[in-house]
Amino acid sequence: MSGLLRQRVRAAYLVCGVAIRCAGPDRRKGTSMNLAANLVDAAARAGDRTALRVDDETISYAEFLARAQAAAGLVRSMGLAPGDRVGLVAPNVPAYPVIFYGVLLAGCAVVPMNPLLSVREMGYYLADSGARAVFAVSSVAEAAQQAATEKGVQLVVVEPGGPTPEQLAGVEPLREAEPREGSDIATILYTSGTTGQPKGALLTHDNLSSNARTSTETLIQGQPDDIVMGCLPLFHVFGLTCGLNAAVTSGMSLALLPRFDPVKALELIAKHRVTIFEGVPTMYASMLNVEGDFDTSSLRTCLSGGSPLPVEVMRQFEKRFGCQILEGYGLSETSPVASFNQPDRERKPGTIGRPVRGMEMMLIDDDGNESAPGEMGEIAIRGEGVMAGYHGKPEATAEAIVDGWFRSGDLATVDDEGYYTIVDRKKQLIIRGGYNVYPREVEEALYEHPSIVEAAVVGLPHKTLGEEVGAAVALKDGAVFDPEEITAFVKERVAAYKYPRHIWVVESLPKGPTGKILHRSVVAPDGVRGD
Repeated sequence: MSGLLRQRVRAAYLVCGVAIRCAGPDRRKGTSMNLAANLVDAAARAGDRTALRVDDETISYAEFLARAQAAAGLVRSMGLAPGDRVGLVAPNVPAYPVIFYGVLLAGCAVVPMNPLLSVREMGYYLADSGARAVFAVSSVAEAAQQAATEKGVQLVVVEPGGPTPEQLAGVEPLREAEPREGSDIATILYTSGTTGQPKGALLTHDNLSSNARTSTETLIQGQPDDIVMGCLPLFHVFGLTCGLNAAVTSGMSLALLPRFDPVKALELIAKHRVTIFEGVPTMYASMLNVEGDFDTSSLRTCLSGGSPLPVEVMRQFEKRFGCQILEGYGLSETSPVASFNQPDRERKPGTIGRPVRGMEMMLIDDDGNESAPGEMGEIAIRGEGVMAGYHGKPEATAEAIVDGWFRSGDLATVDDEGYYTIVDRKKQLIIRGGYNVYPREVEEALYEHPSIVEAAVVGLPHKTLGEEVGAAVALKDGAVFDPEEITAFVKERVAAYKYPRHIWVVESLPKGPTGKILHRSVVAPDGVRGD
C-alpha cells in the first residue's frame, strides 16, 4: 500500500479538514475474557428481568443463564475442548441464544448456519471450519443430520427451547465461563460467497464485545426496560450483534420472531410494547404495505442496514409509525457495525452516517491510495470490529486487509462533515456506453413511484453499449403494472443514460437470509436483453 496510506494509519483521518476518527482501538490483548460473561453479569444484576420473549412465553435472565450453563455442560460432556468449533442450526427460537451462549461459556467457537442451507452447503461449513459438533433444532435438522453424518461430525438435535431434560440427564452444568483471551475466536461467520466459495470470517471475543457495546451505547442507547424486536435472523451478524449480544450487554429484553412476517411483526410490536426495531430495507417496505392500525406508540428507535434504505421508505415509515430510523453500514467482516447515523448527531437521510466508536473509515482508489476529497472511492475500514481474518485462507485475508485496513468492495462518497454515502458495490456497477450507472440511484427513483414496493436495477447484455439498464419491480397490492408510465416517471428523475429501458414485474424479489435483495439472482424474463 502507498506511503500516504501508511501515514494515514499513524494519524487521525481527515476529510476536508474535518477529523472523523473515533476513539482508538481498546483491545484487551493478554487479558482473560469471554463474551458469555455479559450474560453472567446480566443475570447477576437482575436475574428476574425478562430476557427473551417468544409469543406468550417469557424467559428471565436467571433462567436464560441456567439453560446456557446446562448447554455448556453438555458441550463439555461431548469431549469438546476450549477452542473447538461447534455448528449451530436454528431459527429465532430460545434454543439459539441458549446454545450460542452455552458454547461460548464452554470456551468453544460458534459456527452459525442458516437453516435453509442445503446438505452440501452445511457440509462445506462444517468441514471448512473444522467443526467437531453441530447442534440443530428439530424443525430444521434434516439437512444438518445428513451433513453431519457425511462429515463425521457429532450431532445433537434439540427442541426449540434448547436441550431436553433427557439430553441433560447426568450432565453437570458449567457454572463458570471458560476464560478466553480477547483475541480468541468466538464465531466463524461465513460470507455469502458472491465471489466463489463462502469464506469464514473469524470474529474474536474482542470484536463482538466491542461491537455489541457500541450498538447499545452509541446507537440504541439501550436501557434495561427496553424491548428489542428480534426479526433479523440470529445466524446473521446484524441480528447476532445488534439484537442478541446488544440486548444481553445492556440487560434488555429480546422479543424473538422465528420467521419475519410484516403483519406478525407489527402485532408483536404492539403486544410487547417494543421500543427498538432492527431490520433491513425490505422489512420496512413490507411493513409499510400492511393495512390496518397498530399501536406502535412504544417504538422509539429503528436501525436499518444490510443494503441502502430508500429515503422515501424511511420518510413514510417514520411518519406512519412515529419513530426515528437510523441507517448505517457494516459487514460480517466488521462484526458488523462500521458507521451509522447516530441519535446525538445530525442525521442525514440517504447516508450511512459517520464511523462509530472504535472504528475508522477512509476512501481509497484502485491503487490503494486515499481518494481525493470529493471523489468516489472504495470504503476501507480499520478498528475494533475488524475480523482476525478468513479461516484457512491467508491469501484472501492478505488481499482483504492491507496495512490493517479492510477493503470492503463498496463504493462511496464522503462529505465535508464525514458522512458517507454508499454509491454501490463495485460488482453491481453498470457501464452503459462508457457511462457509469449506479443501481442505487435508479432504485431510489423507482421507490418514489406510488405503485412500487420493491425494486432491483441490474445490467443487461448489449451488443454495442456493453450493458443496458434493466429493472425488476414488485408492486403494491392492487397496483396496475404500466411499464411505459414507470419508465417516464424515472426518466424525469435521472439522467437520460440512467433510466431503465426494460422493466418487468415480479411477485417478489430474491432475498438472502436477512431479507436483503440479491441483485445477482435477479434474472430477466426469457427474451429480455439489453439489445
